[in-house]
Amino acid sequence: MAIMASSPLHRLQFPKCHYLSLKSEFDPRLGFPSYSTLTIPAAINNSSSLVMDLEGQAIEKDYFACPICYEPLIRKGPSGLNLSAIYRSGFKCKRCRKSFSSKDKYLDLTVTSGLLDYTENQPYLTELFRSPFVSFLYERGWRQNFNLGGFPGPEEEFKMAQDYFQSAKGGCIVDVSCGTGLISRKFAKSGSYSGVVALDFSENMLRQCYDFINKDDILLKANLALVRADVCRLPFSSGSVDAVHAGAALHCWPSPSNSVAEISRILRSGGIFVGTTFLRYSSTTPLIVRLFRESVSRTHKFLTEQEIEGLCMSCGLINYTSKVHQSFIIFSAQKP
Repeated sequence: MAIMASSPLHRLQFPKCHYLSLKSEFDPRLGFPSYSTLTIPAAINNSSSLVMDLEGQAIEKDYFACPICYEPLIRKGPSGLNLSAIYRSGFKCKRCRKSFSSKDKYLDLTVTSGLLDYTENQPYLTELFRSPFVSFLYERGWRQNFNLGGFPGPEEEFKMAQDYFQSAKGGCIVDVSCGTGLISRKFAKSGSYSGVVALDFSENMLRQCYDFINKDDILLKANLALVRADVCRLPFSSGSVDAVHAGAALHCWPSPSNSVAEISRILRSGGIFVGTTFLRYSSTTPLIVRLFRESVSRTHKFLTEQEIEGLCMSCGLINYTSKVHQSFIIFSAQKP
């Protein structure tokens, strides 16, 4: 989306702040006490549009958006989606004036970002995956057990997703509920995308993801960002994302309907949504397994294949397709 000179953004007021050297760590207390005038050129590119302030500091209209009002965030700092650039950048919403910053190896774009004295009870599964113990175990035994339900394994799941994402190659992909980044890292290493956003609500899952990335020189230089966000309040402008992946995630979401609606909102026209999850049951599921899954449905949102298709259609997505193996399903749908 190009911003023309006639736009209300033609002259923005940007705060002055202390500049960071390349060797410094970003100070999350970035403040904006006073203001200087920035004149934006006649046209700048969309999500990561680079301009300069009066003293040569890079400022961007960023790929990310405010989770409160969905306005594109204004970014001050180095450009790029890589971890180092994002860590040294400050983000601010022009409309509501809320600031966001990198914290503990990831960028926090939740509504409550920056609040120190606020707690909110989350659903059982949400809190379970925020546990440091579960986050540590996820790729060290936990995820491997998914094969008991028919999951083919991360490498095969990645290849299947890539087949669905052919039309999104060269664009930016958001891996929602990425966990430890098991599939996100594969997307980044594939070289198929201009950028990969690994997004999760769990702080400890993102820390584990960072630890894996930090051991891989290729990933450290890749356009791979770690973002903490709520799947029901995704920090992207409407129609701005090329592809969304949600691996082994839908059954963990507090509200699958609100989450899929958000995914539909952020996808551009022609954008692809691909997800995998456990089915409540399929036509071949034994009765005893059906009864067990019905009994745990209060904490796990296991859906049937028909319910998943109906949900996608209800949220304005089209061209639904799926493949099922035992309790495993991979499905895709497209934004018109």
